[in-house]
Amino acid sequence: MILVTGATGRVGYRVMEALADADADATAMVRVAARGADLPGAGKYIVATFDQPPAPEVLRLFDRIFLLSPAIEEQAELEIVFIDALVAAGHQPHVVKVAADGFAEPDCDVRFMRSHRQIATHLDATGLPATYLAPTMYMENLLGAAESLRREGTIYAPAGQGRVGFVAAGDVAKVAARVLTGSADQDRTYLLSGPEALGYRDVAERISVVFAREVDYTDLPEDRAREQMLASGPTPWQVEGMLEWFDWIGAGAADSVTTDVREATGKDARPIEDWLDESRSAFLSPL
Repeated sequence: MILVTGATGRVGYRVMEALADADADATAMVRVAARGADLPGAGKYIVATFDQPPAPEVLRLFDRIFLLSPAIEEQAELEIVFIDALVAAGHQPHVVKVAADGFAEPDCDVRFMRSHRQIATHLDATGLPATYLAPTMYMENLLGAAESLRREGTIYAPAGQGRVGFVAAGDVAKVAARVLTGSADQDRTYLLSGPEALGYRDVAERISVVFAREVDYTDLPEDRAREQMLASGPTPWQVEGMLEWFDWIGAGAADSVTTDVREATGKDARPIEDWLDESRSAFLSPL
């Protein structure tokens, strides 16, 4: 039996879809019951949070755990509380944790990666069996540029000439489902990327081709990027983390391309053109 945390999010929802397609026995962990009713699959869910985990007798029902929480300042603290609850339940479930590209590199000082590194260190110390999924930046992050693309035909990002192995969230979910169902190697870390590393200027060119509209890229100065990010809703901690991430990208540290998606699923990672075509309405239709 599989417990899926983060089941209503970008990746977790797709994990539920992939597990339903595989006829797997999956249960979602949700904060409120109303969020669980419309998830893919048989509609099985439990109401709990990371800092108020399910009771030990409930956790003992699950032998596989998909561990994913939002990138917030308290992420490490919350996931560690949840991991300790798994240990206290006393049944040694296999944990499939989503981290981030670079989390295992000691010299990567991006705060998101530091949080995942702290969680991984704690998880490994517990002795629970674990598989790590470390995706590059999601293609879905590009949706944040939709408004400027519609209004000005421009993508703004403080990424310099750095390149990213953008990966589709659906591909990460498919890998997760394969590991959770025992259909892929579980004793490893998967570094999940798309089929190529692209700079933001390359992304603008691909959008131009797919949408038949001229799109440019402007490398945004850090102060203007900070101002725009803060205005769009993230917390100051998250904004500083994104700026650290973009600095890491600009330094050429995020251009890894692997075949791990294919190794886990038997299919190549999705090219950005396919993802853009499917996401056309999100880019071109006003919200």
